[in-house]
Amino acid sequence: MTTFTPSITSRNAVVFLAVVAAGAALYYMRGILTPLVLAIFLAVMIDSFARVLTVRVPRFPEKLALPTAIVLSLLLFGGSVWIVVENGAGFVGQAKAYAPRLNEVIAKIAGLFGIRVAPTLDDLIAQLNPQQYVGAIAGSLQNFASNAVLVLIYLGFIIASRRGFSRKIVALFPHHAERDQSVALFQRIRNGVEQYLWIQTVTGLMIAVAAWAVMALVGLDNAFFWAFLIFIAAYIPIIGGAIGCILPPLFALVQFPHSLLPALILAGSLQVIFFVVGNVVLPRMQGDSLNMDPTVVLLSLAVWGALWGGIGMFLSTPLTVALMLILAQFDGTRWIAILLSEDGDPTSERATGHGPAGVAKQGSARKKPSSKKGT
Repeated sequence: MTTFTPSITSRNAVVFLAVVAAGAALYYMRGILTPLVLAIFLAVMIDSFARVLTVRVPRFPEKLALPTAIVLSLLLFGGSVWIVVENGAGFVGQAKAYAPRLNEVIAKIAGLFGIRVAPTLDDLIAQLNPQQYVGAIAGSLQNFASNAVLVLIYLGFIIASRRGFSRKIVALFPHHAERDQSVALFQRIRNGVEQYLWIQTVTGLMIAVAAWAVMALVGLDNAFFWAFLIFIAAYIPIIGGAIGCILPPLFALVQFPHSLLPALILAGSLQVIFFVVGNVVLPRMQGDSLNMDPTVVLLSLAVWGALWGGIGMFLSTPLTVALMLILAQFDGTRWIAILLSEDGDPTSERATGHGPAGVAKQGSARKKPSSKKGT
C-alpha cells in the first residue's frame, strides 16, 4: 500500500490558508479575545513582580510574593490614574487659556498659505461639528469601562486557578519528555513577555527623562505631565514616538506665539532622543533579548493593529514573540518562525529573554523546569 506524502508547495499552501483563517477568527472574535489576552498579560506581569521579590529581596516570604505583587500592581495603576487626573484638570484649564494664542498661530499659518481671512478656533470647531462624535466617544468610553471590568474578572479567575495549572499539564502530557518540553515552551513565552515589558519600561524611562529635561529647559508648561504621557505612549512602537515628537512642539507654538525657537528646540531635541533610543538602543535590546527582526516588529504592529486596534498595537511584540516560539515547534510552520527571528534560530536562548534583571535566568539555574510551575 502506497502512502501519499504532500509536497512542500501543498503543505505551505495549507499553512497559508490556515494563517488567513486564523487571522479572520482573531478579527471577528476580538471582542472576546482581547480582554482575555490582556488579563493573561497582566497575570504574567504580576507573576514577574512576585518572582522579582523572591529572587531580589533577601529572605522574602514566598507565600507573600504574589499578594505583594498584586498590591504593587494596583498601586502603580492607581498612581498612573492619579497623575492623569491631577495634572489633566490643570492641562485642560491652560488649554482654554491658550485659545487667543492659538488663533494667532492659525492666522500666521493661514498667512503663509496666502489666506487673507484666517478662521478662528471657534470656526474650526464649528466646522468639525463635534456633536456628531459625542455618541461615538460615549460608546467608546462605555466599551472601555466594560472591557476593563471584564479584564479584571478574567485576571481574578486566572490568578485563582493558577494552582490547578500543574495538574492540567500532567493530564495533557502524561509522558515526562512531552511534559518538560511543554513547560519549557511556556517558560520561554513567559520570559519573552517579561523581557518585552522590561525593555519597553527601560527605554520609555530613557525617553521620558530626556524629554522632561528638554521641556523643562525651554520652560514648557506641564513638562512632567507631557513626560508621563510620552512614557505611556512608548509602550506602543512607532506610533508612541510620533505622538511624543509632534504634540509638545505644537503646544510650544501656542505657549510661545512670538518665538519659534522653543518649538524648534523641542522638535529637534525630541527627534534626536526618539531616533537614538528607537533606532539604536531599542532594536539592539530587542534583537539581543527577544530575537526578533526589527522589520518584523514594525510589521507586527501593523498586523495586530489592524486585527485588534490599539490593544493589538500595545501587545503586538509579545504576541509575535509567543507566536514565533509556538510556530517553531512544528515542522510545517518552522520556516515562518525562522523568518520572524533575528538570527534564524527561533528556539535559541536569545528568544527566551532573561526577564527583568535576570530573574528568569537565575530562577532556571536554581531549579529545573517541572510541571509544578504556575502561571
